[in-house]
Amino acid sequence: MTLKGYFDIALIIISIALIASVILQNKGVGLGGLTGSDSGGFFTARRGIEKTLFWITIGASVIFFILTLATVIISK
Repeated sequence: MTLKGYFDIALIIISIALIASVILQNKGVGLGGLTGSDSGGFFTARRGIEKTLFWITIGASVIFFILTLATVIISK
């Protein structure tokens, strides 16, 4: 397997983790936010698992960005 193949597999795994973390973060939001109505428009502090999931999402997005750039550079 080539180096690009390993990066492609890593991108698939990170993208699935990123999608899962975003979906788990928005568990109570629903589709009400899409209509423009103000549903729960107040700020609450993240604590416990919400804070951990927030940082996992940020980390996964940074890794996804770096892997994408590396894949583009390798494929040229």
